[in-house]
Amino acid sequence: MFRPTRIASSVFGWVAASAAVLVMAAAGPASAQSTIRDTEIEGIIREWSDPVFVAMGLEPSEVEVLLVNDADLNAFATRGRIMGINTGLILRTDDAGQLLGVIAHEAGHIKNRHTLRDGAQSAATQPMLMSMALGALAIAAGQPGAGMALIGSGQFFGTVDALRYMQGQEGEADITAARGLEAAGESGKGLVEFFENFRSQEVFSDARRYPYFRSHPLSGQRIEALRRPVESAAHYNTPESPERIAQHALIVAKIHAFMDPPTQTLRTYLETDTSFPARYARAIAWYRDGQTERALTATDGLIAEDVDNPYLWELKGQILFEEGRPREAIDAHREAVRLKPDAPLLRVNLAHALIETNDSSNLDEAVDQLKRATAREHDNTMAWRLLGQAYASQGKEGEARLASAEFYYAAGGEEQATQFALRARDMLEPGSNEWRRAMDIVLASGATMEDIADVDRRNERRRERQQTVIPPGA
Repeated sequence: MFRPTRIASSVFGWVAASAAVLVMAAAGPASAQSTIRDTEIEGIIREWSDPVFVAMGLEPSEVEVLLVNDADLNAFATRGRIMGINTGLILRTDDAGQLLGVIAHEAGHIKNRHTLRDGAQSAATQPMLMSMALGALAIAAGQPGAGMALIGSGQFFGTVDALRYMQGQEGEADITAARGLEAAGESGKGLVEFFENFRSQEVFSDARRYPYFRSHPLSGQRIEALRRPVESAAHYNTPESPERIAQHALIVAKIHAFMDPPTQTLRTYLETDTSFPARYARAIAWYRDGQTERALTATDGLIAEDVDNPYLWELKGQILFEEGRPREAIDAHREAVRLKPDAPLLRVNLAHALIETNDSSNLDEAVDQLKRATAREHDNTMAWRLLGQAYASQGKEGEARLASAEFYYAAGGEEQATQFALRARDMLEPGSNEWRRAMDIVLASGATMEDIADVDRRNERRRERQQTVIPPGA
């Protein structure tokens, strides 16, 4: 399911802070950013990227690739080995090689520990402070004009030094990407082509340039330095497979279908286009346009041709669910899970449909699906929220509060997570796995056993006061 989710504020807080120092921050508040979860697109990108990560010496499971819901052409790498790729950048790639090249470049920053251009901050700040100090001295010496000129130039010289520093990091990431692609048997041609396509952005004013090239400054010299090792590599002329060409077309079509207005999608993918991506995009557009039966007919047609495609079953289930027909959606979501049992999001979809039937006999299955999903994705806030809802409907208040604690813990709400975990602990069987997990969440907040004992004493005194019976007439 193509599902938008909020990005953790700590990630974009760091990105915005770094960009601000360099006077290159992209327009719009960081808090407005969100990610998109889609099992199909995520799976394709991981299929392409993981061998390149391995070739670079990175552990794929430790690199998180986020799809960022933003039309701007942009990408980033940040601490914690997190990489973000905007949908706007994906849509501006001509082929899979270009998209994989950008991913390899960002992985190059992670491999070289360039995340957030940390050194660029000091490279910018030191000359800026020096110029401002000299300016203050000039003003004190009776030369206000010269002093103000020096203060004004501080930001300029800081930015110039930062740009030099960033250019060095970009060149290092380029070469690391080129070597990783070659070692993985991939051509680096796409990376060079992507940069060449946007080389003209370098001559635009800062307001007209894409955010990606404000934080990843291009130059003819940099492109030539990358071109030489790429063109001399053994896999430079390795063509893309028909499967990968089709995968890239599918990714682009699916993003357009879910992000663009349905009328625009239907103009882009005309009914005369009988390719799979075009028919897929039209089915999604009709569903989003409220043409439910037309969307279902189109989806059923695609399923008839590829009955073992879990994502087509997922789409059918999504259409039925959002049309208010959860009972009918269950079978489609069950089939998606059967075909791809290792995909947590597909299990979440099935559980959601089961819960929304308001049939208590479906709750055990829903809980089972959600527990399986959270075992694979412990930070899946949607799964924890639904699990809390299912447990509450079953009257399992301790488990429901623990699920709420997990929800807040995954979302970064430490205080709320601790509060719910403490409540859950008092309702759960002491020593059980659930009780121990509640304690883990409390302790993870920084609380000590002494703190917990103090809370227990205060709670005990509160209960004693509540149980005190005041005699009539007293």
